[in-house]
Amino acid sequence: MSSRLIGVGVGPGDPELVTVKGVNALRAAEVVVVPVMDSGERGRAEATVLHHVGAEKVVRVVFALNERGDRGRREAAWDAAGARVAELLRERGSVAFATIGDPNVYSTFTYLAQTVTGLVEDVVVETVPGITAMQDLAARSGAVLTEGTEPLTLVPVTAGAEVLKDALSGPGTVVAYKFGRQAGAVAEALRETGRIGDAVWGSALGLDEESIRPAAELDGAPLPYLSTLIAPPRRDGGRGGKL
Repeated sequence: MSSRLIGVGVGPGDPELVTVKGVNALRAAEVVVVPVMDSGERGRAEATVLHHVGAEKVVRVVFALNERGDRGRREAAWDAAGARVAELLRERGSVAFATIGDPNVYSTFTYLAQTVTGLVEDVVVETVPGITAMQDLAARSGAVLTEGTEPLTLVPVTAGAEVLKDALSGPGTVVAYKFGRQAGAVAEALRETGRIGDAVWGSALGLDEESIRPAAELDGAPLPYLSTLIAPPRRDGGRGGKL
């Protein structure tokens, strides 16, 4: 029989935001892999998973999650992680990989699946969608992501603040991920494009250290790496004005 690798989105951090299907997939898998950095601390995905399955079926695999400067080191880490998951698939048959957010949105799982399919013959790759940080932040802050015909643009600020500025100059809501280390440049882009008034940012959503604040309060100080920003467009047309 073919082995199965299942990417399971476990949401932004609140264990209650894992879907029923996601919980069932975690419990049905022989092994649940969680990504950790080489420093070894427990990540958000692992903490969420442990609310739903026992620690005895969780396997921690080191990934170069924040390595951007040394491509060789990053590639070596990816190869080692893929080889470890491939080994687990051969031994156990079904492996769930837990990823924060959704496995098809800026997820570690994408790269893992590419590596594993080259190592394990006939492996079946599946995904279970998860709630994203932008959805959670919208719910917790009261921000409306889209109305009517408005587009929605998602930008990882790791691509550079200029990419975000270009998006803010366009129509619709702009969501920025991973902007914490460039908080000053993000605040400047919001002010230059006239978007700062209704924008909101949040970090550690659903956790004890949760912070949700108006973007107007950004003072340039660095924020947690996984901070999320929502910058809605101006909505002057009243109810249904964007239909």
